[in-house]
This record gives sequence, structure tokens and C-alpha cells, in this order.
Amino acid sequence: MPLAALPGPKARQILDRDHAVISPSYPRGYPFVMDHGKGSEVWDVDGNRFLDLAAGIAVVSTGHSHPKVVRAIQEQAEKFIHISSDFYHPKWVELGEKLNEIAPFREDAMSFMTNSGTESVESAIKLARYSTGRSEFIGFLGGFHGRTLGAVTFTASKPAYHKGFYPLMNGVVHAPYPDPYRPILHFEPGEDYGEVAVRYIEEEILGKILPADDVAGILVEPIQGEGGYIVPTPGFFPALRQLCDRHGILLIADEVQSGMGRTGKWWAIEHFGVEPDIVCTAKGIASGVPLGAIIARKSIVTWPKGAHGNTYGGNPLACAASLATLDLIEQEYMHNAAEVGAYAQDILHEIMARHPSMGVVRGIGLMIGIEFVKDRATKQPDEHLRDRVVELAFERGLLTLGCGKSTIRIAPPLCITRQEIDEGFAILEEAIQIAEKE
Repeated sequence: MPLAALPGPKARQILDRDHAVISPSYPRGYPFVMDHGKGSEVWDVDGNRFLDLAAGIAVVSTGHSHPKVVRAIQEQAEKFIHISSDFYHPKWVELGEKLNEIAPFREDAMSFMTNSGTESVESAIKLARYSTGRSEFIGFLGGFHGRTLGAVTFTASKPAYHKGFYPLMNGVVHAPYPDPYRPILHFEPGEDYGEVAVRYIEEEILGKILPADDVAGILVEPIQGEGGYIVPTPGFFPALRQLCDRHGILLIADEVQSGMGRTGKWWAIEHFGVEPDIVCTAKGIASGVPLGAIIARKSIVTWPKGAHGNTYGGNPLACAASLATLDLIEQEYMHNAAEVGAYAQDILHEIMARHPSMGVVRGIGLMIGIEFVKDRATKQPDEHLRDRVVELAFERGLLTLGCGKSTIRIAPPLCITRQEIDEGFAILEEAIQIAEKE
């Protein structure tokens, strides 16, 4: 059943005030005005309860206001809130040591702390150029890497991200991402589509556009996020790693959305048995306190003092929140993401059997996408129906977010329970059923 008319009176007042003073560039969806949250539950300013399957775009990894994270922030705030990166503090070093421990490569790691995912990508671009002495890059169609100038050049999921901002950063060529549901390259039966995509890079991009010895790095999401929660075929990353090794190109994994235990492992790329050279992280690293990092093989972190820096990266509050977050993920929630994520996919496949608008369910752990189509045979995306499902779900007490052209992403806090999945998916199916009949 729908909640009382949304937005409520208090929410409407805040929306009016927001419209008067906040930039219209923010991609707001439905009018949810949050008051407080606990775990996977949130309440708006009018007292309506919602189940959260979005987690602030996969950010609130340990749930809203986890007591251990709150306590870590409070204890650090009582000591000091900020010291710039010109100096040192223990939590910063502890976090660097932890990131070295969980880095998805055997070589020792060094980290550079940032404030966000897009800053992590910008930092990786600079490090790759400095380390290799090369200037060019390869990205992927459908990728999302942020909105600052370098990061948005790699972003290729929607033209709106580029409109009005040309010229972008020079030196990025985009390749097809191996989406097995919507392949755009020809391949023969029995071929791994990911291997075909890498062959395209070798033959068409390196063979006709970019000299391989000018390419500093290949930036790629192990699972595309904004592009539609797309999982590549198994052969993609092994073939991509081999290509990088042949040509001395750095493999840069953008794990901003897919990392931090969301897929049941620290990093999504671990599911493919490949070691990257640089990892970009943010979002779930500190349960909502702004923090990001690049984690790189020590051998490539060759830039000298002053080559790169920032004011807030490694902020003590963020580091304290991150250390508490990583401990909770390691001890409890990474296992929960794998277990409850598998359960969630099973339930979604059962729902899919009853609803022809659901073209495919895909994902790993608690990074799951549902793509809506007008017809399963033609796979024609149904963006309107997807948007309507999101709206109807909100009206019934469920927070979801779209991605790609017609996909809903399921990216709840990693602490979500099976019972909460059942509750949320009952609402989701009701919304789908109504949308299909309209």
C-alpha cells in the first residue's frame, strides 16, 4: 500500500528552500528528504519509514549510523578534527597499512588518500602518466568515473555528462565494454565475448589509433556501475591483463562502487583472478564520511614530494570512520554480502519468471542490476517503465536508484538481512506489477 501523500508537508518546505539556494545540476530523483536512519532503514522528515536498497549510491556500507562507526568519529573529534597533509597522524598511517593488507595484488602497496571517487580517478591518471612517462589512455563505453574534467573524459555512460563541457581532457579512446546481454562486437559461438573485446583493443585501437608505447593506462570498472551494473564475461580481465603486460600499460581498476566488500570480496576484480596495478576506491570505504584513495603497487609510486597533494585527504575523522568500517566489513559484512546477495538474486529470478518486463538480473554479491525491457526477444530498453517502478516503490516505502538506460540497481547496506530483502522485494514486485499494467 502507498504511504501517505509524498512528499509530506515538512518535506515540501525543505524542497522549496532547496530549490531557491542549491544548484539545479544535482541529479535528484524522487523527493525523499531524510531525517535519520539505522541500518537498512531510513525515515523522512515527516516520519515515514523506508527500506533503503540504495545506500546513498553504495556508500553506507555498514548501514546508517552504525554505533561502532559513530563512536570512532566521536572519539577522534574529541582529540582533533583536522590536520593537513603537510603533517602526520596515526589514523592515516593505520589506514594506509590496512589498505596495503587488503590490496588486490601481492606486491606491497602505497596509498594516496582523497576526498571522493572522482578525485581518486584524477590521482590515478596523474600517477599513471608520471610513472610511465606516457600520456594516452583507454577507457570503456558505458563507464562512469566521475564528473571532474579528467574523470568525466573517461565517463561514457550518458552524453549529458559531456554536454557543454568540451573540450575535455585530451588522450582518451573508448573501447566497447563486454556486456554479454547487449554485445556490439561480432563473435563466434563458443568465443568468450570479453576476449573478443580485448582483441578489438589490440587490433583496432592499438593497431589503428593509439601507439601502444604511448598508452599509460587502461581504466576500467570490474563491474560497471552507472552503466547498468554490468558483469563482464570471465575471459575479459585475464585477456586485458595479458594485453597490458605485453605493452607495458598500467591496469587501473575503478572499484569506487564495486569495492569494499560489496561483491563478497574486498574487490570485484578478485572474482576474475587478475591483479591490477592501481585501484581507485571511495564510496563504501568510510560508511558515508567523505574519503577515497588510490592503492598502487609500490614500484610505480615514484613521484616526488610536491608532485601531488591535497588538504583534506586522510582527514582524521574520515580515517577513523574508515578503520571502523573496514573492521566491520571484514568481520561481518563481506560474508553477509556474499550470502544475502546470492539469496537476493535467487528471489529476483523467481520474480523475473512472473514479470516479462524484467529482461535480465545480473550482479555479484550485493551489487545487482535488474534491466527492464519492452520485449525480451528484442531486448528493447524500457526506460519509462523502470522510472515508474522506482517512483511506485518510493511511494510504498522503498528507496531504489536507476542506472544505465533501463536498469534498477540493488545496492543496499552490506548489513541487510534476508528478512529485509523479502520485505523490500515484496514492495518492488508490487511496483513492477502495477507499472506493467499501466
